[in-house]
Amino acid sequence: MTFIETIKAKAKTQIKTIVLPESEDIRVIEGAAKVLKEGFANIILIGNEEEVKNRAKENNLDISKAQIINPKTSEKYEEYANNFYELRKAKGMTLEQAKQTILEPIYFGMMMVKQGDSDGLVSGACHSTANTLRPALQILKTAPGTKLVSAFFTMVVPNCEYGEEGVFIFGDCGLVENPSADDLSEIAISSSKSFEQLVGKEAKVAMLSYSTYGSAHSELTEKVVEATKLLKEKAPHLACDGELQLDAAIVPTVASSKAPGSNIAGKANTLIFPDLNAGNIGYKLTQRLAKAEAYGPLCQGIAKPVNDLSRGCSSDDIAGVVAITCVQAQKVL
Repeated sequence: MTFIETIKAKAKTQIKTIVLPESEDIRVIEGAAKVLKEGFANIILIGNEEEVKNRAKENNLDISKAQIINPKTSEKYEEYANNFYELRKAKGMTLEQAKQTILEPIYFGMMMVKQGDSDGLVSGACHSTANTLRPALQILKTAPGTKLVSAFFTMVVPNCEYGEEGVFIFGDCGLVENPSADDLSEIAISSSKSFEQLVGKEAKVAMLSYSTYGSAHSELTEKVVEATKLLKEKAPHLACDGELQLDAAIVPTVASSKAPGSNIAGKANTLIFPDLNAGNIGYKLTQRLAKAEAYGPLCQGIAKPVNDLSRGCSSDDIAGVVAITCVQAQKVL
């Protein structure tokens, strides 16, 4: 099975309910129809029921098994608004502001997850990452023991001998713009957990740089050196190394000459980029030139599963991210 087929099979073992707040986007409705047809999740669409059903009918899409909720008419509206007010009143929010804000589909959907009426949320087809993550952090907060919320992509490269049969996690490619050394170590720990959760194999983490083992020296390389040191102190049992150039991280023949004796060089499957410039460029190069499937930006470090979508996503991408969100929800205690 392909990576995403395996994820969908895992999702079917424990069906979860995922809320999609962007029902105004036809790709979201198409994605919902695909999820429901394949039967690996229950779907809640936020929006006007008549409008959503008409849009689906016009495009010959079957969403009859989806639940459609309009915040304005929902029996949970007052409860959600009051609970949101309690969460935000210390920040100066009034009850009236809370009642107005909770009418926004993304906020209503987050409250559904907060209250346990949904297991996870997927958004971003027509909203920015900030518009997805801001309500997530306001309502759901960070996961226990997590210092930093970050984002990653699951990259599935066809006909690839590297990584875990062509499967990699790239972090952070979507959120933390200029991480400190400590931030990088936290991103690496979260990314290793995400790899093992989704792929089911041991994470082998490479802290990437334009230098390998001191082949160059600058403020940029020293940040990665320090991040690697912190990572090994925080997670001594994690298979990790750095600083490593990309070819030393994933190509065994290069690793043998550039990083002999490294426990992961040439075998890395979890790649940690030094900043958002490198991460974003790296994942898009891999996606376009290697024709890789790119699932993300997926979020890690939030108390409950919330995932962002690229605004260029397809309905297949949406269905895939829903499946990943389901698997993440299975692990939430």
